[in-house]
Amino acid sequence: MAESRKSGLITLILSVFLGELGIDRFYVGKIGTGLLKLLTLGGVGIWWLLDIILIITGNFTTKSGQPVKL
Repeated sequence: MAESRKSGLITLILSVFLGELGIDRFYVGKIGTGLLKLLTLGGVGIWWLLDIILIITGNFTTKSGQPVKL
């Protein structure tokens, strides 16, 4: 599968600084989970941390399933 056109670095920066508000999920097109993350404040921090780990390890994907790489 082709790599995403979304920048992994931008996704990571958004996740670190605005991840508890779901901004990283909105950026990659995952509106539904972005809203859930916003309403739960990043799953009380757990979901926020998990997304950062997924981005760093290269396992974070866009809505269409394309990997977001650093």
